[in-house]
This record gives sequence, structure tokens and C-alpha cells, in this order.
Amino acid sequence: MLPTYKIAILDMNAGQPNEGMRCIKMLVEQFFEKDDVQGDYQIFDVRVNNVVPDYTDFDIFISSGGPDSPKPTGEEWEKKYFRFLDELYDHNLLEEKKKYLFLICHSFQLACLHWKLAKVKRRKSTAFGIMPVHKTKRGKKEYLLEGLHNPFYAVDSRDYQVIKPKKKKLKSLGCSVLCKEKKRPHIPLERAVMAIRFSKEIFGVQFHPEADSEGMMRYFQRADKKAHIIKHHGKRKYHDMMIHLDDDDKILKTNRTIIPRFLQQAADAIDHKTPISV
Repeated sequence: MLPTYKIAILDMNAGQPNEGMRCIKMLVEQFFEKDDVQGDYQIFDVRVNNVVPDYTDFDIFISSGGPDSPKPTGEEWEKKYFRFLDELYDHNLLEEKKKYLFLICHSFQLACLHWKLAKVKRRKSTAFGIMPVHKTKRGKKEYLLEGLHNPFYAVDSRDYQVIKPKKKKLKSLGCSVLCKEKKRPHIPLERAVMAIRFSKEIFGVQFHPEADSEGMMRYFQRADKKAHIIKHHGKRKYHDMMIHLDDDDKILKTNRTIIPRFLQQAADAIDHKTPISV
């Protein structure tokens, strides 16, 4: 009998339409299409319905990106979300059967703030486009990043950034910084943290590994988005982005690597096939 996995997708988009959720659902559905996998998934609209999954009801969780500042304002959904993070983390410390969580962009920033692992501040300008992401020394050994170049490319879209990681706090919790944003030697600003392994079971990124060429092409070809990009970033930036979308070695490779590997790694660990080492 095939093992069955229950996956919860936490929609953090506050009701705003986006391509990210379509991509996350597609990756989860592709995972369930494998011959040796079966299961189902459920979506929770966290910021609209003030609801989070009961961590005991699912095996694997993916928490999406989303708009606005990640700094808490005391909303009801925030309290529930932070409680969910702590309950899942504490469960993994105490229980043999672990729970697995992947955090994307806004969710990643929320977790870094909540666990006080780094500073999160507004950027001087929006990071937007298909950007190089550089692996750290630890990142070069990370299973979820295997097969990706250094740097590899990913969709980056954020007004805020995780910076100044607290090294002692990270070390005490067993966390590792795995990626940083592109190198900008001409700009005297600290490079943002782009990926952290919080534990054997919890992984987070500040970019969008779920993004695929189809969705981004559709998004960037919208008249309003094209006009916005050209106005704020220039025609050359827009042209370069469109070229990168057709490059199999850039966001398509990232899309086919990180989250699929996370899902498979979690499934193997749940089935006791392959323990996760960090």
C-alpha cells in the first residue's frame, strides 16, 4: 500500500490575485502524480479568513509569499500564524514523527521576525525581476539546491528584506544561512539573506522558487505590468527579463528543483527512507 501524504498550502496573499498560488498547486499536484505517491492537499486563506491549518492534521506545509509589510500589527491572523509556527517547531523537538514546512518570501520574513533571527527592513527600492542568487559555503552542500548553478536565478519581488542575521541566535538554534542576494560591490549596502534552513524540517527562501515561465510571461505581458516595469526599471530591464523567461537554465530550473526536492525529501523522511542531515 502506498504511503499517503497530507499537504496544507497557506495562502498569504491577502486576497490579491497572483501566479504564485497556481504554481504552488501545480508543483504539489505534480508530486502526487508520481507512481509511488498518493495524498491530497488543502488550501487555507490565512489573511482573508483568519484561519491556519491544525498542524496535527497534515504532514507537509507550504506557506506562500504575499504583499505588504511583514512587520506584525497585531491582526488576528498574525497571532494564529505565529502560534502555528511555534507549535510546529515545538512538535518537531518533542515528537518522533516530524512535520515539514517550506516558507516563501513574505512567510520567510515573518518567520525571521518572529524567531528574532535577523532584521527585516524596507528596501530603498523594490527588488524586482529575475535575479541571481548566490549560495553560501553551507548552501553549496544543501540538498535542496543541488543541481543549481552558483549563482542560480529566481524571481525576486519584494519591498522588504531580511538582513543582519544574528549569528549567535542562528547557531544556537541550528539554523544555516544558505543564500544571499546578488553581489553589488558598487553599493555600500549589506546583501539580503535569501535562504535559511531553520531546522531539518523547516526551510525558507526570500525569492519565489515556485515561479514558472508560463505564469511570469503572462504576468509581464499584461499592459499595466509592462508599463510599470518600463517606467520604474527601464526598457532594457524589461527586455532582459523576457529573455530570461525562455531560458531553461534560469527560473525553469529553479522551479523544477527546490520545491520538488523539498517535497520528496519530506516524503522520504516521513517514510524513514532517508534521514535529513544538515
